[in-house]
Amino acid sequence: MGSATSQATQQSTHSSIVGSGDSRSESETSGNRSTPRRQAYIPPSVAKQEEANVLRARGLVALVLLLAVAGVATTTNLIVKQQERSDFENKFAGYATEILSVSGSKASQFFAALESFASSIGAQAAIEHSLRNTSWPFYRITEWSVQAQKLAALTGADDPLIGIAPIVQEDEREEWDRFAGEQNPIWYQESIENEAYAEFTAQELVDRTIPFPYFYDGKNDSQITPVTRPGEIVPFFQAYPIGLRQGYPLMFTNLEVVVQSPHTKDVYRITKVTRRPTLGYTQIQYDAGDSVPGSQIIQPIFDRADTKADDRKMVAVVLIQIPWLDYFNDLLAEGEDGIYVVLESACPKFLEDGSLCKGKNPTDSKRNVITYQVNGPDVVLLGEEDLHDPKYDPFVVSKVLVDLDFDQSQLPEGSCVPVLTLHVYPSSELEDSMETDNDIIYTVVVVVIFVFTTLVFLLYDFSVGRRQRTVMERIMKQDRIVSDVFPTAIRDRLYENQAKNMVHGDCADLVGDDGPLGLDDSFVGQSSSRDGSAPLAELFPSVTVIFADLVGFTSWSSAREPHHVFILLETIYGAFDKLAYRHGVFKVETVGDCYVSAVGLPEPTDDHAVVACRFARDCLKRMKDVTLKLEVSLGPDTSDLDLRTGIHR
Repeated sequence: MGSATSQATQQSTHSSIVGSGDSRSESETSGNRSTPRRQAYIPPSVAKQEEANVLRARGLVALVLLLAVAGVATTTNLIVKQQERSDFENKFAGYATEILSVSGSKASQFFAALESFASSIGAQAAIEHSLRNTSWPFYRITEWSVQAQKLAALTGADDPLIGIAPIVQEDEREEWDRFAGEQNPIWYQESIENEAYAEFTAQELVDRTIPFPYFYDGKNDSQITPVTRPGEIVPFFQAYPIGLRQGYPLMFTNLEVVVQSPHTKDVYRITKVTRRPTLGYTQIQYDAGDSVPGSQIIQPIFDRADTKADDRKMVAVVLIQIPWLDYFNDLLAEGEDGIYVVLESACPKFLEDGSLCKGKNPTDSKRNVITYQVNGPDVVLLGEEDLHDPKYDPFVVSKVLVDLDFDQSQLPEGSCVPVLTLHVYPSSELEDSMETDNDIIYTVVVVVIFVFTTLVFLLYDFSVGRRQRTVMERIMKQDRIVSDVFPTAIRDRLYENQAKNMVHGDCADLVGDDGPLGLDDSFVGQSSSRDGSAPLAELFPSVTVIFADLVGFTSWSSAREPHHVFILLETIYGAFDKLAYRHGVFKVETVGDCYVSAVGLPEPTDDHAVVACRFARDCLKRMKDVTLKLEVSLGPDTSDLDLRTGIHR
């Protein structure tokens, strides 16, 4: 007989199933047919897998955040360091430009002033010649120290040596000796007064003057030796400043400059040929016995001031010695330290005896370079070689300091007029002075910001996760209730309808007071649900209903405690539930001691009557076994209880 069952109105008051988890793993042994069974809507493995996916996602997010922190911190550190490097390069470039600019300006002013000074001396001598019929070399420059002092101020050096050396022909030597002996006391006294010199008197200086041209013979223990070679000589005459110099016990007056030094001789030869100012390398001695490298410059003086006259005669020279150590003073402001200045000459380096200075390779001449360190207004001589740090080669700034622009074909064989070039380098001292802790500070700030942001994110994630876990736990509990109350097909349709409602924006009842997924009276016997949807109802034409009640239960229960009654019903109905699950029987309800079930719904079954009979048979057998076991705990008459079943098709 067909029966219509309203799936939305069936309620369950069944007891908890004892050991239902184990019973659902049992295999179906009833016949060869496949019987549908109820299963959990969300298996634990799926939940665990989703939880693992969430943990992996969080780990991935944490890794990304960690990599982001490391990347941003490293990038920030590199950017700040690069900025410091750029600041260092720009600051050094400014220092180098200032050094080269000031040095070049000094050199240009000096050579212009030297040429003007020589022209002025020549003009004065020409005037004296017209007035008193005096001529070179028998000419003393009046107010010599005053004029030389003006030139000294333009050299850029603190203590230059400036002197006049007339060219004395061989037939003029005796007359020159007499002239120099007469004039020396005069210009000595004049210079003492003009320079406020107080160490010696004019007469004491005369006593320390050799009365004839001489030189220090280096081959004979530096003995004072008269100049006896034929031809012209160039004796030192008037000098600035007055007094003894460089630890020598004698005045420089009458010292023959050409014979005395190979360097000076070479420079003089070039000046004689080119009739232009020339410079060369020399070592300048000091009273303490120290010597520093410098340049010796010779400027020719002519008998006429007319620079366009080709027949002018060179009658004397202005000789100047400048220590480069003084030349680089006062180039930078205080605190601008650690600049290396390398002064390089295009000519090879020669020793004091005139021999070529060799480098590590005996076939190569040693580079003629001097290295100074500029520390603000002060300068320190580091050595007569290139001592800058090679790692700063890319930063070098170079400029030609002095280029006299000689035609090399006009120079005497073996001579060299140097082109002086300045190379300016930074140093580790300068770089260290510009290093700051900004890279560390900015990096720490970035890391702190990221850590704070990450903590806020983790706190938010923890809060959201806790709320989601609470909601999920409630949903899972309610889902288990729904899965136990309704068959799988009905439950799925309920969820499907609810999902459709959520798509239309009504998701307020996902977890509400009415139960899981908003389950309320709309699912229980109402003509329409709260949201207006129709109740779930289907026709099942082939269904078998099984009724089973306990015989003798009323009298038995009246003599027992309530919990004994509960244990009995819980145990019996639990055993029936396992059998129902095994046979594919749908449990409808339990009313007191009556157990109602059906076969053929909600999943249609062709042999529903056979299944119902087998289920009823197994229930009868299981009833006997259970009551016998419970007799010990519930009393001897428990086994007297029997089961009455009825099947309706």
